[in-house]
Amino acid sequence: MIHILEGTIFIDNTEKFLVKIKKMSKDKNIVIQAFDADKLAGEEHIRFAVKKAMNSFKAGRNIANDLAKEIMLYAAGTRQINRAMKLGVHNGENNIVLVAIGEVIDLSAFDEITPKPVLQYNSSKNDVLLEIFNITKEELKARGEDKIPEFVIERVALVDVMK
Repeated sequence: MIHILEGTIFIDNTEKFLVKIKKMSKDKNIVIQAFDADKLAGEEHIRFAVKKAMNSFKAGRNIANDLAKEIMLYAAGTRQINRAMKLGVHNGENNIVLVAIGEVIDLSAFDEITPKPVLQYNSSKNDVLLEIFNITKEELKARGEDKIPEFVIERVALVDVMK
């Protein structure tokens, strides 16, 4: 089961917040990954990345040693963890997406997240998506700016052939 929590949060200390996620993941036997929603191209993007990461683990083709990191790699469309980390949360105000995978998912401990629709793609995300996913001007010219979410999903799919 995949659960997505989206909203806003002010993070004083990213390190402490990530430790909280790891502890909760371990204690509840679930996988949780946090993303900066401003760097995601919508729900289809994140669900596709989760599916690809889960399939890579099932097939023994995983790059990372844990599913949370594998999800981050696929979501970023890369095999390099340092590039993938650009999709993570940061100190200060964040539009956040928590993705949780498990049988029974309870994210009520993250009550500091104010629920708000921040995951949906909109054109304000274009510049950062073009940079992160290396979408070229030629690609945009050929297919149009409204296809940016499709370009992002293509980059996620290409992770499997980057080996």
